[in-house]
Amino acid sequence: MKKRNQTKYVPPSTLGEYDSYDKQIGGNHYQDFVIQPAEFINKNKLLFAEGNAIKYIVRANKKGGKEDLLKAKHYIDMIIERDYQ
Repeated sequence: MKKRNQTKYVPPSTLGEYDSYDKQIGGNHYQDFVIQPAEFINKNKLLFAEGNAIKYIVRANKKGGKEDLLKAKHYIDMIIERDYQ
């Protein structure tokens, strides 16, 4: 089993707030969430594939439906190949 890159936890109070989280370009499918996927991904310092999987899962019912879920599955498959094969 491959070792994963470990990220350092940064307490939310040290991250600051960004005005860019208050706007969205190209739709409004994230604006109803308590926390937008990009903010969650950045604050938790997730890797690219993990972040995209989360993004596609949470927006599936609001935007891309089955296609978004298939995209999320694709990123999850990449994570499994990267970390566990």
